[in-house]
Amino acid sequence: MSLAVRTVAVWMLCWTASLASAASDRVALVLGLGAYETIEPLSNTRNDAKAMANTLSGIGFDVTLALDATSEQLFKLLEDFAFRAETADLALIYYAGHGVEVQGENFLIPVDAKVQSNRDVQRQSVSLKQLLAAVDHARKMRVVILDSCRNNPLGDLIDIKQEAPAQQVSTDDATRGIGGLAPADPDRGTLVAFAAKDGQVALDGTGENSPYALALMEKMVVPGLEISLMFRQVRDRVLETTHNLQEPHTYGSLSGVPFYIAGPGKGQEDVGGEDALSAWTKIKPDQEQQLLALAELGDTRSMLGLAYMRLNPNEGRFNPQEAVSFLERAAKAGSPEAQFELAKLYERGTGVERDEARALELYQEAADQDFADAINDLGFLHYQGGLGLPADPKRALEYFERAADLRHPQAQFNFAALIDDGLIPSKGPEDAAEYLYAALRSGSSDVLNLLSERPNMFTRQTRRALQGKLKEFGFYTGGLDGEFGAGTRKSIRLAYGLSE
Repeated sequence: MSLAVRTVAVWMLCWTASLASAASDRVALVLGLGAYETIEPLSNTRNDAKAMANTLSGIGFDVTLALDATSEQLFKLLEDFAFRAETADLALIYYAGHGVEVQGENFLIPVDAKVQSNRDVQRQSVSLKQLLAAVDHARKMRVVILDSCRNNPLGDLIDIKQEAPAQQVSTDDATRGIGGLAPADPDRGTLVAFAAKDGQVALDGTGENSPYALALMEKMVVPGLEISLMFRQVRDRVLETTHNLQEPHTYGSLSGVPFYIAGPGKGQEDVGGEDALSAWTKIKPDQEQQLLALAELGDTRSMLGLAYMRLNPNEGRFNPQEAVSFLERAAKAGSPEAQFELAKLYERGTGVERDEARALELYQEAADQDFADAINDLGFLHYQGGLGLPADPKRALEYFERAADLRHPQAQFNFAALIDDGLIPSKGPEDAAEYLYAALRSGSSDVLNLLSERPNMFTRQTRRALQGKLKEFGFYTGGLDGEFGAGTRKSIRLAYGLSE
């Protein structure tokens, strides 16, 4: 089948939400480490972890709780959690315990660590990068929360940069310290939350739980509270309870689709399966006011959400010109999603004079920041010769591959089809199967339907390779014959995340 027929056919698909819910759409790994064998023990970390696990379970999370884990146990827990996170909408890791920075990288120390050097920390501890990798493939939202001690519990044993606290803390309050962790730089769509920002202490608390854990548990159970606003309220609550001695800080940029940790509020529809345009219009009026205030402070995600609200023609707030204003501000501040959405408005002439050159410029700006939607669209523009570009199928293939490698489901499927057609000489059936498996795990119901109902659109060699991939991860036990019978179709559903 030719490039035009197969990829354009998929391009026209709606890319809707899943036909059925995944086995567990919210998963959490909760780690509480306190009984350290060779360094200073911590008193409240296990209490915090147990309370956090109960809180998350109460709002629908599938929770794995681990207390006082050793190095070997931590690595195994992360490996198992990473696999489960692939079919979840939200993957969350909460860590309470000792954490330090070594040579610019953050490490979380297991209870059995025996440390005499920097290398010991790096070898025996789990890095923040490994925590981020464990949540990285969740389908919609990825959160890592570090309620760690943030001091140097190892004294003079190793060379770890220290910074003095900004304020003196009463000796009546135990502390988890500060200065031991470097700022985080997670990928787009991932949020890293620290209990305190640089120059402050993270209090362990005088009761059974730390102030940060208490604030998290208070706010995350509120139905209909959008996740970015939730962490903002956690920050305000901790500042209040610690008399401004501790200010939590978040790093990273969430995706432009709103998300509720505790689900929708009373009278509010579940927006989990909706696109950003529809989902943002369901935000409660009081939260819209909070978004407006944050937008005034320069928060680009708030600007993006406000723009989506004003781009829905079925909503009373429909105002394309005002949406363009929000998007222009966010795009200028460097938001790739705003650049992408603004490009579409310039391409169509919605709320602004149609300007193909400006649209192409914005698509390219977003693509330069590895925004997969923009890269995938540029692939089709180069293939078809849109926005004044000459048709260039070879350049289009480069964009499709790049978008596929950034885990764009549509691009993954299309690129698998291109490989299957023999249009990518350097890749074969095993590569096509790898992309198809990745698209399936990403949660695209269109890929699920096509592989279940029209598998013969791919060659037998690619179908056999996909069966092998499904067998590799324990979803399939049959023969590698390329025939997609009942057993293969069941394994496809299991790999997608359905229970049957």
